[in-house]
Amino acid sequence: MKPVRLISGFFTVGIWTLLSRVLGFARDILILSLIGPGPVMDAFVAAFRLPNMFRRFFAEGAFNAAFVPMFSKRLEAGEDAMAFARTAFNGLGFVLLILTGLAMVFMPALVWATAEGFVGDARFDMTVGFGHIVFPYILFISLSALFSGVLNSTGRFAAAAAAPVLLNIMVIAAMTAAYILGGEIVIWLIWTIPFAGVAQLALVWIATSRAGISIVPGRPRWSPDMKKLVMVAVPAAMASGVMQINLLVGQQVASNFDSAVGWLYSADRLYQLPLGVVGIAVGIVLLPDLSRRLRAGDMTGSREAYSRAGEIALALTIPAAVALVVIPLPLVSVLFERGATGSDDSASIALAVAVYGLGLPAFVLQKVQQPLYFAREDTKSPFRYALVAMVVNAGIAIGLAPYIGWIAAAIATTLAGWFMVLQLGFGARKYGDIARFDARFRRRIWRIIMASLMMGGVLWGMMALLNPFLGMAVWRYLALLILVGTGIGSYFIIGRIIGAFHIHEIKAAMRR
Repeated sequence: MKPVRLISGFFTVGIWTLLSRVLGFARDILILSLIGPGPVMDAFVAAFRLPNMFRRFFAEGAFNAAFVPMFSKRLEAGEDAMAFARTAFNGLGFVLLILTGLAMVFMPALVWATAEGFVGDARFDMTVGFGHIVFPYILFISLSALFSGVLNSTGRFAAAAAAPVLLNIMVIAAMTAAYILGGEIVIWLIWTIPFAGVAQLALVWIATSRAGISIVPGRPRWSPDMKKLVMVAVPAAMASGVMQINLLVGQQVASNFDSAVGWLYSADRLYQLPLGVVGIAVGIVLLPDLSRRLRAGDMTGSREAYSRAGEIALALTIPAAVALVVIPLPLVSVLFERGATGSDDSASIALAVAVYGLGLPAFVLQKVQQPLYFAREDTKSPFRYALVAMVVNAGIAIGLAPYIGWIAAAIATTLAGWFMVLQLGFGARKYGDIARFDARFRRRIWRIIMASLMMGGVLWGMMALLNPFLGMAVWRYLALLILVGTGIGSYFIIGRIIGAFHIHEIKAAMRR
């Protein structure tokens, strides 16, 4: 077996994802500055969430959870993996065309179902209009996910990880051009999204062709492989659907409060940076690696891969979570407070960031745990767990909203995330030692937590010292850079002193 290079693959995906998320910050800074929290931004967020919701439902969640393990195992066994990929491509494309057509017809009903609080004001009609423009994005981005799954399964991570960068580059360019030319910012923003989807699809399609893998459109065919793919994908689709319902519950709660949809969206973008760079990167690389190792009967290597993925993910995530809890207001005010976004908006966004920060390790752990199930083509168990987590999320969000307002949505998301981790952990015990972190992980995790908490203390002290400068228009960027740099530096120094991690081990793993 030629296994996926786990550590180098993780860093390849992580670096490209970091670039995408940094550009995403620049995009969101422009949106908040030029549009700002309010009816227009609420309508944009609700409309853009529709294709993204179905994308996670059909492509990145359900489809890849079923497709990647099946494709990877065929590739490892020397079976006709490319024919399977072509059949899957044609089937997915057919379903997406039908979905897109139905959504265009029933867009008002979709908006009512996902943002009922908009009914009766200008946001509803705006969201319907925006939705008609952006929804075709799902066709292009979902097909891109299939090509990305093929590339990832063959150990080629760069092109698939780079594709999301195109969206942010094109959106930033469009909004900048609209501002300079005096155009309506939100219209330029909305129309750019489907064209960015075409560019992303073209990038991964070309990369797949250059890798010697030919996938071309054709007539959909029902075959035994497609039947198995659907049987595995349907529970994963339902699990992804449950997760999207969690998001929609939060949006429904927030839609009843002025500007709350925009606040939660902005907070989501901030905690998504470490989640994307670490959690999603680890999940993308770990799934094909585990699938191929299990096919080859490499149980020792499987446990090693799972443990190292968890160790690296938490070594990078726990300090990020502590930082989001300790210094949310400096992060939000410096990054987002300008133009149409004021200090009250910053305070609200910062509150949500701190709550999401408490859930960040859980969100990342899910990305590490789920491949244990998906690599075995077990999508039913995660669906059952997601269903229970959905009930927890809805109960907390809806139950607390009358008492504490819109922030109930963020609290519910965090608590449901930890509940999902507990279910995945207990459920994976049936897989034996492979699903248990090894002794090295258990030795180091408490050191990682200790180093992160000590870093939090350093951040708290530095924030007090730099607070006068964080409020100055000229110096606040430098002050935030010093604050973040001090946190990163102190974490790595403390971590190395107490043995939380060793740099030479990461270098050796990358060389292997």
